[in-house]
Amino acid sequence: MTNNIVEIDNLSFGYKGRLLHKGINMVFPRRKVVAIMGGSGSGKTTLLRLIGGQIKPTKGEVRVDGQVVHQQNRDGIFKLRRQMGMLFQHGALFTDLSVFDNVAFPMRELTDLPESMIRDLVLMKLNAVGLRGAHRLTPPELSGGMARRVALARAIALDPNLIMYDEPFAGLDPISMGVICDLIRSLNDALGATSIIVSHDVKETFLIADYVYFVANGEVAAEGTPHDLMQSTLPFVHQFVHGEKDGPVPFHYAAPDYQKELMQNA
Repeated sequence: MTNNIVEIDNLSFGYKGRLLHKGINMVFPRRKVVAIMGGSGSGKTTLLRLIGGQIKPTKGEVRVDGQVVHQQNRDGIFKLRRQMGMLFQHGALFTDLSVFDNVAFPMRELTDLPESMIRDLVLMKLNAVGLRGAHRLTPPELSGGMARRVALARAIALDPNLIMYDEPFAGLDPISMGVICDLIRSLNDALGATSIIVSHDVKETFLIADYVYFVANGEVAAEGTPHDLMQSTLPFVHQFVHGEKDGPVPFHYAAPDYQKELMQNA
């Protein structure tokens, strides 16, 4: 067993001839929280899809627990995914199912556990996220923060070795954001799992991440601990972490000289 649960080796991927990733290399050690950050459209969520085996790389490979993901048959992919939990952006709960049934869903679909044991496990997972008392509610009755916590309980339903979070802080108020931030770190440590976070939120992500990758222009533009990256002098990283309006990502969209354009229309 290697020290890394996920390894991305010289990975390239693209759509319709356009490369989104060009020779990406990343490792995700066991029991750590690792973040993937970058601008919108930089392919962060696509990396999660490649790890989960939803799509295949154009070149290179992704290994999960030593197994090359895109070389697996259907049973092999199923076995790998049993080790994974996924928190989708905005939660993606089943709106017609109760909170209890949402969390029970993977247990009923992927295990042969008796209903009495499922009940105990569901209430345990909901208790871990502070929502055991809400198990009879339905998603439309939940606040955004509560829905995200239910989705997190569902993501850890089968005690995964790997938990992936796609924009877990998006659209949350400061209190809910702090709760989710704390839960990601505490649940990762309690389960002995590895967490991969895709996020734009620098403050919350840097509070809990052990290591961060910045993706830009299809490549790993920078990597390091949150402390290292806060001190970075690389222009893109500095602009991103400090929220500066102008830099390598310009404020103005490319356009002809403004004065000349005005004179032409005079």
